[in-house]
Amino acid sequence: MVKKLGSALQEFIAQETSAGIILFCAAVAAMVAINSALNPYYLAFLDIPVAVQFGGLEIAKPLALWINDGLMAIFFFLVGLEVKRELLEGQLSSIEQAALPAIAAVGGMALPALVFLYFNWTVPENVNGWAIPAATDIAFALGVLALLGKHAPVSLKILLLAIAIIDDIGAIVIIALFYTAEVSGFSLLLAGGGTLMLFVMNRLGVIRTAPYILVGIFLWICVLKSGVHATLAGVIAALAIPLSAKDGSSPLKHLEHILHPWTAFLVLPIFAFANAGVSLAGLQIADLMAPLALGIAAGLVIGKQIGVFGFMYLATSIGLVKRPAGVTWLQLYGLACLTGIGFTMSLFIGNLAFVDPDQIETVKLGVISGSLISGVLGYCLLRFASSKGERQVEKTQPIPT
Repeated sequence: MVKKLGSALQEFIAQETSAGIILFCAAVAAMVAINSALNPYYLAFLDIPVAVQFGGLEIAKPLALWINDGLMAIFFFLVGLEVKRELLEGQLSSIEQAALPAIAAVGGMALPALVFLYFNWTVPENVNGWAIPAATDIAFALGVLALLGKHAPVSLKILLLAIAIIDDIGAIVIIALFYTAEVSGFSLLLAGGGTLMLFVMNRLGVIRTAPYILVGIFLWICVLKSGVHATLAGVIAALAIPLSAKDGSSPLKHLEHILHPWTAFLVLPIFAFANAGVSLAGLQIADLMAPLALGIAAGLVIGKQIGVFGFMYLATSIGLVKRPAGVTWLQLYGLACLTGIGFTMSLFIGNLAFVDPDQIETVKLGVISGSLISGVLGYCLLRFASSKGERQVEKTQPIPT
């Protein structure tokens, strides 16, 4: 019985849709908890004080902030590993391969931000949330695409993954430049020392991952205390991990392999549970029409479609890039809709952009509604495109005699 359960669990984890399913369940659990008799326990859970002290150094935060600043640093560490691998030997390792997803990602970040600002330009207190709809949740987006199975060409999945990775790079830059509080020069100097240490270890050919992780933890503490968002330490540490060693091993790929299931099935679901709870008590249509929620939802649904698909179409039309072989324009449009699933990253940036609880609740409303519409629309379009293609193939096949 235990063996059967274990093998069933391994089979579930191996499926491409599994991470998206767990993430969705965590979000639903948060919604149920905050809108039921469990509400006070849910809020008390997130507000549990957690403190770590070593001599004069103390880090004391409520559990929710440990999740957002600490656990999410692990997620960004994995993102950094994926980015480095893709840049060195993957889909972003040449200009020809990177051109189409890069152009699509630029459009997919710029247009949603402009759509958001269109709805919020006259509301100064909301303007800081311009980057919220610019993000894409790769776990959810790939999960929805995986639901299509063989109906979605492999080249479409590769393109979506490449766009999401470049999108993540953009999100990292945005967080570093626009969502940094007052900076502590001394802590930043220490962080610079940690970064230099990581670089030196890489150049000296250190392949054991433990030293990198220890220095990475030191770097995380320094960045946390500096005022720059602590998750960026994860990216910096990841970029120092060697892709290949003289003995033929790959410390980077080894770490990526180990961290991926932990991140997909623990880190991101915990983050979703801690951040996706939206109280529906007294919710009215007017709340969805509020500039902040409407700007985010419209940015994810409309801005992403226009930005990703529009930039790809224009770049292809003028000959800058080529449309992937075996992929129709309708499939590319469906993919553009899927990039409007902002969920995890959008919620994360929303927590950086605002401190007012009412604004954060409105952000959640806009992110969840926009992501849900984008996911359903993208799935339906891709399913229709696949069915249409199959019917055309059947028409062209000779009738058996």
